[in-house]
Amino acid sequence: MSRRSVVALFAALVVVGLVATSSVAVVGATSRPVPAATSAIPVSGSLSGPTVVSTGSSSVFRVYGYGGPAISANGSAIGNITYYATPVGPNVTGVDFTPSSTTVVTPASTNVTNRTSIVANLVAGNASETISIDVMISSTYKGQNESTNISFSVTIVQPYVVSATIVNPSNFTVSAFTVYVTLDGNVIGSVNVSSLIAGGTYKVTYKYATLGLSSGDHTFTLSLVQEHGLVTFTNGATVYSETVYVTGPPPNYTLWYIAGTVAFFGAIFIFLTRVAARRRGQARR
Repeated sequence: MSRRSVVALFAALVVVGLVATSSVAVVGATSRPVPAATSAIPVSGSLSGPTVVSTGSSSVFRVYGYGGPAISANGSAIGNITYYATPVGPNVTGVDFTPSSTTVVTPASTNVTNRTSIVANLVAGNASETISIDVMISSTYKGQNESTNISFSVTIVQPYVVSATIVNPSNFTVSAFTVYVTLDGNVIGSVNVSSLIAGGTYKVTYKYATLGLSSGDHTFTLSLVQEHGLVTFTNGATVYSETVYVTGPPPNYTLWYIAGTVAFFGAIFIFLTRVAARRRGQARR
């Protein structure tokens, strides 16, 4: 074989090798899985509801969740966002937050760009205390999992209770009506009465949960004035009032304690100084 033939054969082998290498690279590239798009929005959540509730009451809360792997880059839901809630406090006997866990967002969720919420319920116990509802928001999609923790503080108090009995003195049924409740002249709530048959009675009760009123007299009032005499309270009046007296906070003796301590040690210092001076005078003699 001539030298020219050897060179041509070598060149042909090099071209075949390059083509084979390119084919393998292309096959390898097409066999790699395309990574799933991930959300650029971090997982977040919140809990909303009353911060002060009455002992033994039931209150509505809303749990929100958004972001994380369950939300794609374009904002649509591709996975699940689930919350897990636990009431924590000195005495959680009778305290219940339901459901304690449930899925807030699923791939079937709509309008998730405005966030999605789930209604939950807090049943308060009979102890006056401050508790926290600790919630973990978990966002999952195909093995990816991100979570965040939030905490919501709720104070459980013994409420002020005002109640009175309503009567229907007429000979016909009075349809549903509303009893408004005021505190010191300001409307603080209302009670709905479905209906009242002729000669019937209904005991209306309103619980006012507050962290505290200022010291002094405060007047709760139930009003039936808007019913124009169709119904009254048992005494025949259309207004029922109840006044409660709130004591002031206990006196703070801290300043007096400090003044007493300073005076005590001052007296000791003066006494020791005089004793020392007397001893020095005796030594000079």
